[in-house]
Amino acid sequence: MIQLLYELAAVVSPSAISMLIRPIDVLPTPVDVADRRMNIRLDGWRTEPSSKQTNPAGMRKDELKMLTEAQVLERLHNVRDPEIGRSLGELKMLRSAAVSPENAVTVTIDLPSPAYPDRDRITSAVRSTIAQDLPEAGAVEVAYVSDVRGLNSGGKIGLRVKNVVAVGSGKGGVGKSTVAATLAYGLKTLGAKVGLMDADVYGPSIPHMVGAHGKPSAVKHTTSTGEEFERIEPVVADGLKVISMGYFVQPDQAVIWRGPLLHRAITQFLKDTDWGELDYLIIDLPPGTGDVSLTLSQMMGLAGAVVVCTPQQVALLDAMKAISMFRQVKIPILGLVENMTGEIFGRGGARKKAEELGIPFLGELPVDAGIRIRGDDGRIASLFAEDNPSRSPLLGICEKTAMQIARQLLETPKMPTLEIL
Repeated sequence: MIQLLYELAAVVSPSAISMLIRPIDVLPTPVDVADRRMNIRLDGWRTEPSSKQTNPAGMRKDELKMLTEAQVLERLHNVRDPEIGRSLGELKMLRSAAVSPENAVTVTIDLPSPAYPDRDRITSAVRSTIAQDLPEAGAVEVAYVSDVRGLNSGGKIGLRVKNVVAVGSGKGGVGKSTVAATLAYGLKTLGAKVGLMDADVYGPSIPHMVGAHGKPSAVKHTTSTGEEFERIEPVVADGLKVISMGYFVQPDQAVIWRGPLLHRAITQFLKDTDWGELDYLIIDLPPGTGDVSLTLSQMMGLAGAVVVCTPQQVALLDAMKAISMFRQVKIPILGLVENMTGEIFGRGGARKKAEELGIPFLGELPVDAGIRIRGDDGRIASLFAEDNPSRSPLLGICEKTAMQIARQLLETPKMPTLEIL
């Protein structure tokens, strides 16, 4: 009995103790005291502990209006995606919603690419909408998964590739191959399955940049009916599948081919290489407006083309020709990349030209000796190391390219009819 009063004295005033002393047959047990200790007011009045739990909105459990998954998804249907500008429901980005017995909500968003930038914007919009329209909801968590949307590019020639992206330029020497290689490694860094094809047959520089040498092997496969066929096994460089004419000729050997041989090589690289399932296949085109782009446009429906140029006017004039060519062969223009931005070559020329032409501007890649050094050393993949200052602009270009592919697909899901020239 004395011990019990000592315990009570720890939380109430002396005047309140006298009001709590009752006959022993109705005194609470020590366990009951421990449970009730925080329910005794200091003014001497005892309050009974509530057996009814409350949710974060302050409602008791027996008064709580239970939410359903359908209610949550209905309220979120019209939330606008901040990147594409259409509703989450319309874009089919609302994968699921789960509601706990306490009305805690978990929403799963299906992103059109793992390269989706600043996804916290969606999180904020979802939480704000639920707080406003469903005040009885508890804590809100937003989870993300990504399922790359694509045109199934190359399906008619047996490719299991969702999006084929061409990287071109109106002239050589503007860093087209560097942009193609960094685009491939950047998308891979962001979580996509990517391959890189060097279609610059006359000047294949991709093998040197990625630091992978040797000859691709031919592997025999057998169909379910017992028929055998061969596939070229691509070289794997830092987890990236790569194929190039540079793997089939000596480093100092010139490739002197006319159009038919060029067409045949490109066809083999696409159809006979065991690419597996890819989200993106990046193709480094030869400079100019030659046969390769026409061959590609006739073989498959490309997701689009990225045009690379430098800021000065001479380079922009040639980039205009590349853009004109892609438009003629019905390849969508994903955007323009300005390479070697800085004091030497200037800044802003590509951005201004993109605005004039009404095409997206994908970003600037600054003049950085580190990019040149790593490319020369065959360490282009290391540009995406956390401590590399070029990582941020490179990833920005990759994100904008991926989202432009998704935007064009969602806005114009059907491919235009190809005009054969």
